[in-house]
Amino acid sequence: MIKIIEAKYLDNFRIALKFSDGKEGVFDGKILLERSGTLLDQLRDETYFQRVFIDAGALCWPNGLELSPARLHETCHSLETV
Repeated sequence: MIKIIEAKYLDNFRIALKFSDGKEGVFDGKILLERSGTLLDQLRDETYFQRVFIDAGALCWPNGLELSPARLHETCHSLETV
């Protein structure tokens, strides 16, 4: 089971991620924010977006939004391409 072990806010809604299998990459939150939903509304404020944290291996925010580490593992971009 893949888990996120490190998350660091970079800039412009991007988060550097490190996974339990050693993979590292960047999650572009702007793609997430193209969707609609009440939990996403607060994340459109970059200051709030920066409050990201890891809980039980998932990427989370204080409003209860939780992103699957397996899905992020599949979709994050390698550090070399950003």
